[in-house]
Amino acid sequence: MKGNFEFRTRKSNRSLWVIECIDPNCSWRLRASKIVPESTKFVIRKYVGVHSCSLLNRNANHRQATYVVIGEQVAPQYVGVEKGPGPKSVQTFARTKLRAQISYYKAWRGRKHAHTLIRGSPKQSFHILPSYFHMIEKLNPGTVTRIEVDGESRFKYLFLAFGVAIRGFRYMRKVVGIDGTFLKGQYRGVLLVATAQDGNGQCYPLAWGIVDSENEDAWTWFLTQLKEVIGDMDELALISDRAPSIKKAISTIFEKAHHRACAWHVAQNIKNNFKCADIMGSYWSTVNAYRCEDFAGYMKEISHRYPRVAEYLENEVGFEKWSRCHYPGLRYNITTTNMVESLNSMFINARDFPYVALLDVIQEKMSKWWNDRRIVAMAITAPLTPSRESEFRPRFAQSNGRHTLQLNPITYHVKGGELEGVVDIFNKTCTCKEFDIDKLPCVHAITAAHHAQVSVYNLVSPYYTKEYYVLAYGETIYPVGSQSQWDVPNEVATRVVLPREVRERKRGRPKTSRFPSVGEFRKQKNRCGKCGAYGHYKKKCNSQTGST
Repeated sequence: MKGNFEFRTRKSNRSLWVIECIDPNCSWRLRASKIVPESTKFVIRKYVGVHSCSLLNRNANHRQATYVVIGEQVAPQYVGVEKGPGPKSVQTFARTKLRAQISYYKAWRGRKHAHTLIRGSPKQSFHILPSYFHMIEKLNPGTVTRIEVDGESRFKYLFLAFGVAIRGFRYMRKVVGIDGTFLKGQYRGVLLVATAQDGNGQCYPLAWGIVDSENEDAWTWFLTQLKEVIGDMDELALISDRAPSIKKAISTIFEKAHHRACAWHVAQNIKNNFKCADIMGSYWSTVNAYRCEDFAGYMKEISHRYPRVAEYLENEVGFEKWSRCHYPGLRYNITTTNMVESLNSMFINARDFPYVALLDVIQEKMSKWWNDRRIVAMAITAPLTPSRESEFRPRFAQSNGRHTLQLNPITYHVKGGELEGVVDIFNKTCTCKEFDIDKLPCVHAITAAHHAQVSVYNLVSPYYTKEYYVLAYGETIYPVGSQSQWDVPNEVATRVVLPREVRERKRGRPKTSRFPSVGEFRKQKNRCGKCGAYGHYKKKCNSQTGST
């Protein structure tokens, strides 16, 4: 192939393979046959390696440079990576390494074939899913997996929650974000995720699911499985966008937990429905207000400028759904689903993988997080996690110079600064409400603790401590290894899971970018009407093109 000489098959059967140069007058030929009749291996019996044909017979558009051959050659470049070379890079590889000129379409098919060689085919992924889940449960005790099929044994949903994450949830604040992101593979679907946030402000994935779409049935099934692994309690808060399917599923499944709206999605709805982006500063001040008095002041400003927005926030959404100070439970400093959106963006390149390959990427990423964060946690010398310690230290400096009046053995009145505060160091409260909501001592609480000769670290929620951080990542998530090493019972290996039926795709390049959410705007590059270049307008164009 590198010499651009093409060949043709003269004879081919189960025991013999004979090829010769495409020029019948050329002496180049190869003959191979089986070593023994029952063997699957061939041995070269005769080989004439010199071409006697004209150089005019050389062809860069090699007939043997099929997409299968191209895929086999570039496959090693996709091992251990999520994205790998694109079709243009595959074309360059074929031109420089194989001396073959191939079309973009053949490069695309070769890349797709390489993906199949490394990650398996989408269809085969469904067949091995029961065995894969069996090995995950075997190597990671306490892991919960579920596969839901329809009456024809066709795949509907799957659920995965690692035992390590389930046990570690006891060391997390009981605030869970849930969301979904669409998949781009042959069978499409939606990847659902539920995640908490550790004491250092990092994502702590609890459960994963793959469903057909974000509808009420799918969310009900997923949340039912989630409830089994994390429970249902009054202190639990579930944060999501305001999709009706999620809202109804949560109200059906969780009796004690509270559903809260993502403040960012509410903001996007306001910008889209009321066209008032200039009110966002006041809106976020309202969201983050700790005291109801401050909240009322910001809402008054919004009501004065945009009465319809104020009515929407109060009556349609509800203050308790998005406002920090009106929430009846513990929401801490978590007001959005950013922790879920961060997870979705991390797997953007793996969303076109077969399902098992996608789950492998998730397992690998979580294994790395657990190991890296365990190392960080063990190296901490301060009582709190790094992010909380950096947030805590400036408050010490601000507490200096304040006047403290003791009212009784546990209550102190702290004066000085813009706002006074009455602190109860036993019940861990302050009238500024920061201490109550974040469970991290405010400036007033730190001042009161100094006066009472109490360690301020004793007033911090245990969720922010090094001890909880170490315990959360104290265990290991193990991979399942290669399929040849699996030890699976026959009843599991023979379980039938067929691919779901998918609608026939439209002609043309498949879409890989999602449709924007409500109120979400994507920045587009400006194109100059004078020179045609991107990045500037016609009035600011310095090009002389088209000038007279």
